[in-house]
Amino acid sequence: MIDSLEIFKKAEQLIQKAGTNNVMKIASYLGVKLYYGNYDNLLGMYTYKWKHRMIFLNSNLEDYMLQMVLAHEIGHDIFHRDLASNGLKEFALFNLKNITEYEANAFAAHILLKNEEVFNFVRDGYDVAQIASTLNSNINLLLIKMQEMNKMGFDLNVPYHPRSNFFRDVSTK
Repeated sequence: MIDSLEIFKKAEQLIQKAGTNNVMKIASYLGVKLYYGNYDNLLGMYTYKWKHRMIFLNSNLEDYMLQMVLAHEIGHDIFHRDLASNGLKEFALFNLKNITEYEANAFAAHILLKNEEVFNFVRDGYDVAQIASTLNSNINLLLIKMQEMNKMGFDLNVPYHPRSNFFRDVSTK
């Protein structure tokens, strides 16, 4: 398993190199090709074939969900390219019991949510639902971010555990 601090550092380095945390621009910066389609029961998928890095995205996703899915798939590109090149095309999306999925989720949380913003909202008395709403994030991704921040030395009260299947409830229609 990849260390929480290493995941955070990779995300921060990528944001700095790309000059943004906009995941569309990050994908372009990395040279990852994006393909959109009307996929049933598929939010996104990463694959690496013939030296081509590709992410397939469901074109029916709302913008905030597209951002989360793309950040997650970029996490697979950064950390799990070797798995994708060995024939594993589709990861079990957002399964928190699977180490590669958790790592991709943690990476997405670090790309999309800034430590300082989350910490400031917690300090100001916002609850997780208010913070998630204000930051236009899924509450489960925020909970992952807060768990990861705690692993890096923060002392945040994380009142719930993120649901392991939170992306399964996303409608693609």
